[in-house]
Amino acid sequence: MRIVVVGDVMLDVDLSGEATRLSPDAPVPVVDVSAIRRRAGGAGLVARMLAQDGWPVTLVTVLGDDDAGNQLRTHLAGVRVVAGTSSYSSPVKTRIRAGSHPVVRFDQGCEKTPVPDVTPAMLRAVEKAAVVIVADYGRGLAANPQLRDLLARLAAEVPVIWDPHPSGPDPVPGVAVVTPNISEATKAAQAAAANVPASAEAVSQVLLERWRSQAVLVTKGEEGAVLLRQGDSSPSAVPAPRVEAGDPCGAGDRLAASLAVHLLAGRDLPEAAALAVHDAADFLAAGGVSALPDTDAEDTPAGKPRTSPAPGRRTTEPLLLARSVRESGGKVVATGGCFDLIHAGHIRSLAAARELGDCLIVCLNSDDSVRRLKGPQRPIIGQHDRAELLLAMECVDAVMIFDEDTPEAALDRLRPDIWVKGGDYKGSRLPEADLVESWGGRCLTVPFHPARSTTGLADALAKVS
Repeated sequence: MRIVVVGDVMLDVDLSGEATRLSPDAPVPVVDVSAIRRRAGGAGLVARMLAQDGWPVTLVTVLGDDDAGNQLRTHLAGVRVVAGTSSYSSPVKTRIRAGSHPVVRFDQGCEKTPVPDVTPAMLRAVEKAAVVIVADYGRGLAANPQLRDLLARLAAEVPVIWDPHPSGPDPVPGVAVVTPNISEATKAAQAAAANVPASAEAVSQVLLERWRSQAVLVTKGEEGAVLLRQGDSSPSAVPAPRVEAGDPCGAGDRLAASLAVHLLAGRDLPEAAALAVHDAADFLAAGGVSALPDTDAEDTPAGKPRTSPAPGRRTTEPLLLARSVRESGGKVVATGGCFDLIHAGHIRSLAAARELGDCLIVCLNSDDSVRRLKGPQRPIIGQHDRAELLLAMECVDAVMIFDEDTPEAALDRLRPDIWVKGGDYKGSRLPEADLVESWGGRCLTVPFHPARSTTGLADALAKVS
């Protein structure tokens, strides 16, 4: 289950404060710096995000033997780092922020360097990957011939996600998906073919042929992305929820990290891409890189204590959570339903179900499924909001949305140890019993509260309106 991130690392420095006046020397804002934060950027940021989410992650990179390189090693605590050495200065990017808005950025040591060597340990680490993210930041590692040969072989066995850079090499053929932003994609497509329209749809067609990848996902910021796979007649749109975000820094890294997690869970690429685009939007809505938890090594304002690293939290991805709990000897509990207008009866039943094992996964009917079961006026609340409400409960560990009328297909993928339904089924055999028992699972009921129902609440609301 190990995720391997391959790529270039840099030291990111944020100087943050308020700008309330202009300089008397020139018409530029004066930023009164109140906080300084340092963190690993580039491939290091991707690896750090995954580690903070609780994933076993290895970072394969090269690090300079200088002060910035030493700081990077400190800021990568919690990540297994397999690094070669570089004789060149470690790149440092310093951003000045006024409030949440960047004012200027200074780059040091970011010039192009010769292709670095790779060590046998670096290659062995890549070989052990269940999924690979190549986070190319133009410093040459992705161009190493030995590494490229290995990645080309692995692409036929495990998902390889390639986040390209304008100064970097083309992805190796056969990778699962390449994830340029629209600016990077347009530049690459126009270098490959003349008169290419500057649209995500047009450039994705050119790049899919040029790169010979299995798919291209071109991101377009707040407009979402377009996905084109081999064999598709045209790209498909991947919409993004609208968010208010002052600084998009790190969104591409969050998208690549999320794609890896969802592909590792066995999702197909269209579903993984849709989820990753939402994850990137949620990341920006939550404050982006400026909201990432501090580590012990990061600077804080004078007089304030340093915060401890955020502990890795268990994943909310249902298939991977189920696998992790089983591998640690725990019991996986699952239940299902529409959960439209969540009420006290739901909460009591879910809490009782959680007591039966070591995690509770809710199989949630999609909007289309609810409409087929309940009629065109339902659901009252959309599937993503219903899932978010369920995940906000302490007793719910993960939510798995399914499109079918019954949860059998979802159950066959999850294979829980215990399948739970409300006590209204008491005295009769659950319809899912044969399936659950086929892998040694059990079906149980928990107390049912007949005085509370979603249908009753919906009828009452209809009368009020």
